[in-house]
Amino acid sequence: MHTDLVAALDIGGTKIAGALVDGQGRILVRAQRPTPARKDGETVMRAVDVVLGELTASPLWEHARAVGIGSAGPVDASTGTVSPVNVPGWRDYPLVAGVRAATGGLPVELIGDGVAITAAEHWQGAARGHDNALCMVVSTGVGGGLVLGGRLHPGPTGNAGHIGHISVDLDGDPCPCGSRGCVERIASGPNIARRALANGWLPGPDGDTSAAAVATAARAGDPVAVASFARAARALAAGIAATATLVEIDIAVVGGGVGKAGEVLFAPLRQALTEYATLSFVRRLVVTPARMGTDAGLVGAAAAALTRRTDPAAAGV
Repeated sequence: MHTDLVAALDIGGTKIAGALVDGQGRILVRAQRPTPARKDGETVMRAVDVVLGELTASPLWEHARAVGIGSAGPVDASTGTVSPVNVPGWRDYPLVAGVRAATGGLPVELIGDGVAITAAEHWQGAARGHDNALCMVVSTGVGGGLVLGGRLHPGPTGNAGHIGHISVDLDGDPCPCGSRGCVERIASGPNIARRALANGWLPGPDGDTSAAAVATAARAGDPVAVASFARAARALAAGIAATATLVEIDIAVVGGGVGKAGEVLFAPLRQALTEYATLSFVRRLVVTPARMGTDAGLVGAAAAALTRRTDPAAAGV
């Protein structure tokens, strides 16, 4: 018999995924809809309601005790609102209130998507067994989250650990966030590709100009592609080292589409870390690929909800 399940939502600019998850992180029921990202806020919320409707229609719903949400951000857990950059119809949108109403008043835990992935990696993935960790998502953007003292550390608004907007180049390019030289402005997939193209990299016959195509070219030895990934790796290393120096993490987990580039990214990243992480208490910092894959957002949202209902050690978060 399934008892004490939690519902999980993973909300991004492309899809809205939902699941019923048990205390071991197993996904028992799934639902998913495309995100109507360019529509008005209520239209987006209706898509969330459809996903929740599929979950509540399951016979297992009666065992759901809470809801965890991992959302593209910024999020504000203190007010229960979200303002995802890639969902313009949601600005200070009262998502928690809407989800609570749709689920009959269940408790709702809201965190940023980077924090959700951190919760998943700490619970069952590459950061399992580490009390102090940074987990990163390097993809279209660069997000992240922290585990400190063995517990997920989302911060007051659910955004703590957002490494993508640490400035690592004081005179760098303006970032959409309003700052300059952010990690995201250098190391995200679109910016890796942008820099490669600006420096003369030529895509193949298929015309693919994605970061994945740049990674393929780098593996084949293209010097411009290699240089673009090396610069991204240095930006990530600078951000990781700054975080490690501030809060004494001992592992950094890197996932997302860019993280799948493999040694094209990780080899220069580890080398650059030796130049930035120089103090005695951060020299043993380990950098490793993420393990949780595409379900990380759902599992992490569930983990955050479980943490609120049980002892953190029992939940493994």
